[in-house]
Amino acid sequence: MNQWFMVVLLLIPNLAWGKVPKTEHTFGLAAGADRPAASIEQVAWLAGSWQGTAFGQQFEEVWNPPSAGTMVGMFKLYSADKGVNFYEIMLITPQDNSLSLLVKHFTADFVSWESKEDHVNFKLVAIEDDAIHFSGLSFYRINDQEMHAYLAMRKSDGSVKEEKLLFKRL
Repeated sequence: MNQWFMVVLLLIPNLAWGKVPKTEHTFGLAAGADRPAASIEQVAWLAGSWQGTAFGQQFEEVWNPPSAGTMVGMFKLYSADKGVNFYEIMLITPQDNSLSLLVKHFTADFVSWESKEDHVNFKLVAIEDDAIHFSGLSFYRINDQEMHAYLAMRKSDGSVKEEKLLFKRL
């Protein structure tokens, strides 16, 4: 079989949604590509209480099960010696026949990083049985008790760094 034909066949799943790599484990949406259709039930496996490590600290994350077409989550990053670093309130919501993960950050004193009206919008890029890929943020279900997440973060020099979050279900 022609090697170019094999390369095209391997790329078809990514081209279907316009999924392009941002880092080793995260993706973005290709310019002009349509977002995949998705429902909140497809991400219901996130629901529950989780704890883990990221950014050299501990975290706790909780996701409520789907209700009224959305999922609400909370995140807290902390260290035993310094206390809370920051909080997040998160919402997975339908948007443009797809899903978006909306995030609002708060300092340890519960002062919002973003303005009153603003939030970070991670738009869905692709969804698989055991992976959810928002633009620059991917969740990988290892099993029912463990997942890994990867976050693409832009550094001050313009380069992109990937941060790994290790989750264990409580």
